[in-house]
Amino acid sequence: MAIPKKKFTLPFFTLLLVNLWSNQMVIMAMESIPIGVVLDLNSTVGEMAESCMSMAVSDFYALNVDFKTRLALFTRDSSSDVVAATSSVLDLMKKQVHAIIGPQKSSQAKFVIELGGKAEVPIVSFSATSPTLSATQSKYFVRTVQDDSSQVKAIASIVQAYGWREIVLIYEDTEYGNGLVPLLLEAFQEIDTRVPYGSRIPLYFNDTQIMRELSKLKAMQKSIFLVHMSASLGSRLFLLAKDAGMMSEGYAWLVTAGLSTLLDPLGSEVMDSMRGVLGIKPHVPTSKKLESFKSRWRKNFTISKPQSKINELNLFGLWAYDTVWAIAMAVEKAGIVHSRYVKPNTSEGTVDIAALGKSETGPRLLSSILSTRFQGLSGDFHLAGGERVPSAFEILNLIGKAERVIGYWTPERGLSRNLYTNGKIASSTSKNRLKEPIWPGDTTQQPKRLRIGVPLKTGFNEFIEVEWNPEDDKPIVSGFTRDVFVSVVEALPFPLPYEFIPFVNKNKQSAGTYNDLLDQIKLKNFDAAVGDITIIANRSTYVDFTLPFSESGITMVVLTKRDERENMWIFLKPLSLELWLTTGIAFILTGLVVWVLEHRENKVFRGKPAQQLGTTLWFSFSTLFFAHREKVVNNWTRFVLIIWIFVVLIISQSYTASLASILTVKRLQPTFVDVKEIRKNGYFVGHQKDSFVKDFLVKQLNFNDTMLREYSTPEEYHDALSRGTHNGGVAAIFAEIPYIKLFLAKYCSKFQMVGPTYKTDGFGFAFPLGSPLVPYISRAILNVTQDKDKMDEIERRNFGGETTCSDQAAMVPSGGLGLPSFGGLFIITGVASMSALLIYVTKFLYIHWPASNTMDQERSFYLRVLELAKHFDKEDPSAHHLNGAGSRVHAVPSVEIVGASPDIDDARSHSRTSSEGSGDIIGDQDHDNHTPRNSAANPEPPHTP
Repeated sequence: MAIPKKKFTLPFFTLLLVNLWSNQMVIMAMESIPIGVVLDLNSTVGEMAESCMSMAVSDFYALNVDFKTRLALFTRDSSSDVVAATSSVLDLMKKQVHAIIGPQKSSQAKFVIELGGKAEVPIVSFSATSPTLSATQSKYFVRTVQDDSSQVKAIASIVQAYGWREIVLIYEDTEYGNGLVPLLLEAFQEIDTRVPYGSRIPLYFNDTQIMRELSKLKAMQKSIFLVHMSASLGSRLFLLAKDAGMMSEGYAWLVTAGLSTLLDPLGSEVMDSMRGVLGIKPHVPTSKKLESFKSRWRKNFTISKPQSKINELNLFGLWAYDTVWAIAMAVEKAGIVHSRYVKPNTSEGTVDIAALGKSETGPRLLSSILSTRFQGLSGDFHLAGGERVPSAFEILNLIGKAERVIGYWTPERGLSRNLYTNGKIASSTSKNRLKEPIWPGDTTQQPKRLRIGVPLKTGFNEFIEVEWNPEDDKPIVSGFTRDVFVSVVEALPFPLPYEFIPFVNKNKQSAGTYNDLLDQIKLKNFDAAVGDITIIANRSTYVDFTLPFSESGITMVVLTKRDERENMWIFLKPLSLELWLTTGIAFILTGLVVWVLEHRENKVFRGKPAQQLGTTLWFSFSTLFFAHREKVVNNWTRFVLIIWIFVVLIISQSYTASLASILTVKRLQPTFVDVKEIRKNGYFVGHQKDSFVKDFLVKQLNFNDTMLREYSTPEEYHDALSRGTHNGGVAAIFAEIPYIKLFLAKYCSKFQMVGPTYKTDGFGFAFPLGSPLVPYISRAILNVTQDKDKMDEIERRNFGGETTCSDQAAMVPSGGLGLPSFGGLFIITGVASMSALLIYVTKFLYIHWPASNTMDQERSFYLRVLELAKHFDKEDPSAHHLNGAGSRVHAVPSVEIVGASPDIDDARSHSRTSSEGSGDIIGDQDHDNHTPRNSAANPEPPHTP
């Protein structure tokens, strides 16, 4: 049996040897392509990248055994030094490598890129992410990692989502750190986020110097920070920030991708100090290939380097792995089979950059690398413009040693909670698209909560009121101004966390005036102030106000007099004294004009002087109430009466309307209407306690400071005004219109807002000078105040169903109807009466002026006038009504007297004339009574003038 065993064993070993020989021949048939690698082998990234590159070569050629090329990696240690990195590159170029992977840092790559361009050797970097490095500097620079600038928009979206209007940059003073700052500033400017300060920390700073910088930021009361650092410096920063108390509630920290991708090797102590920090890093899609590689890498790395502190694979290792695969594919695709530099003749030991020559295969290899595309461990490997095409970013929340993904950002959709969703979703910067993070201090309350100071008032609490919860002793703020502020914050396009802090002392009493409250903003004890704070010029020198959200102006409120309806002489109120006197004079003058025009022609206006005066006045005043029974016979009298009755009609109707208004409408008459009167008489005036109105009364209205009194509540207003100027009260209280309206809503019937309104800008919210929130708050105030339904609901909730007094101007009595209102009417009736009188008198004088004979010339002017007056007192025999009256009376049979003398004839003639004249009036009266009467039945004695 032993012999057959030997027969079977020999062929087996023979087959094995043949197989090994054939494999060796395949390997020997592959062309070895030298590739240089420059890493900081003592760093986390360098140590991890070296192991990943080694595994990448093995994995690639194990999968592609038929490739004719094989990469040979020549690794050099740059020792984190720019000069050492440059020297390593020069050394590798002397070995005529086809490409160089590295160097690791942006500061090192800045000069190496120039060398690659001169030698036409592709410089392929998987870790130099500074935006200052680009293919525009040298086309032979290839970056297989995303540029830092690709994360700027994602960072800006996070800042905008949480409504941070201010953020402080903390960055390292290196090529890597400085390169991103200008792009961040530009992005923050686009979203109106201010960067008030930038903290630049050099690598050589020790812990004391870093702590000094952190203390400076803390003293500036800054609480939102963006950190752009490498892992070595960033880990020290967060440990010191925790010691400085800046990793507690109220602070927010955001780190860039450079630090977020290196969290695993930082250690538990550093990770614990970063609890609550938000980070951003490129998204790597999960795959079975990736999970398998992580498992194999962890096993190999632990065996090869058991002393290393690296426990998890990070993105830089994946990018290094994919970079090797990309170069291996490109070398095979370009068909590179040998390596040679074309250079001038130089000595072997010369280190001359100009003597390096140029790589023959460089251009071809570069073109092949740029066109390579495959699905790597880190995702889709796709280059554009010499750089990796950006993909999605993960938004991380660090909770102890764990990384919690709270959302994603993509250029197309902005922020989103889930990266892969069905359907098209619009781009968004809302924090609602993210999961709720845990902030420093283990709180879900968003940091940078505005500390808003509110005043403690003892009166007019409808505007702002502070109470304390008996259970937890926390303040409860309510009132009109608080509700307006809450509505304004809700109208903002971004979230604005805040908390109300009462401006009180240890005893929970008011800590000062409104000016003292605003000083706290200047002293940075408050971030804003909300309340019934009036916008005035001197306050705007140290705080910024928003647009006003209430009425503006200062005026005064006074006590009203008693109701006029209780006055027994109220019937005289409709007309002013001047109008009463003018009307009475007009009645008398009109009566006299009528008497003059009717005296010679109308029996009614004849008789004894007392009777004529009574008839005249009676006739004139009777026109006010009813049509007079006395007939007028002169046409001029009728003309005068037409005008006069029209005037009387208007006056009587106006009087009736005014009296009815006084008796039916309750009118409030103020005790004072003139500020000058109050000041001249030295009366006390009041104002609201702790208000700027006190300075206004002293400086603007020139009141003596000793004449001012302070009041806090509407009840105190009521008591002071009710007691008046002589009983320990005040003549008036000066306050802003909103307070007065609220006061009058309670005591409308007793007090009145009078006098001029002195301009102010109303109530506004106060912020620090230069605050970026002011324009946003102001625009939101416009939206809220223009929403009538919302404002009505806020007012109804705080002021209840109370309404202010009706228009105060309508309630101020006018003092009755004045003379100017009827001046035109009196002018018309006066002109009509005087015209008629002048024409009548002129005609009378023309007819009856004594003739200028010798006898008349001897008489004096007085006698002539007296004779003319006597003649005027006679009846006019030529009056048409007298002549026409004879037809209406019975004729008396005449008895001829024989031999009568002329005197008797004259007497008879005169008697007949008198009878006829008398009979006309009697005849008219009889005609009215339908009883004709013979005028001869009652003969009159002859009338002797």
